Order: sequence, then C-alpha cells, then structure tokens
Amino acid sequence: MSLRTLFTEHPKSVGESYFEHMGMAFSFSGRMLLAGLACFVHGLFPFLCVKTGSMAITELHGRMVTNRSKLDRPQPQAAQAVGD
Repeated sequence: MSLRTLFTEHPKSVGESYFEHMGMAFSFSGRMLLAGLACFVHGLFPFLCVKTGSMAITELHGRMVTNRSKLDRPQPQAAQAVGD
C-alpha cells in the first residue's frame, strides 16, 4: 500500500478529499472538546450544562449520518441525447 493511499483511501470512501476530510474531522474534534469540557463542568456542578453533552452527541451523529447518507443514495444519471 502506497503512502498516498494511506492518506486518501478512507476520505475517498466517505466521498471527501483529504482536505475536506481533515476539515470535517477538525470541526468534529472542536465540538467534541467543547462538549467534553461541558461534561467535566457538569460533573463538578450538576446544575450547569445539563443538556450540553447529549445535545452535542445528537448534533454530531446527525451530521455524520446525514453526510454518509448522501453517499448511499443513488446518483441521478445524465439524460441521454436523442438518437443514442
């Protein structure tokens, strides 16, 4: 397996380029870090950030499932020219 394949195989499998996949991963990681911090605060002060963690999980799951479901849908085929 080539070095290029190591960096592009998975992004391609989800319909993204290397840099598109990097951007998505970075946006997920930022959201998860903030949600993790909110969960930590909630552990210390149960009256704060009561729904923040679960809302973040729901949002991220929706984004991932929605993104992947685009790949699962059949793509419309181009109309054939008359006489083909």
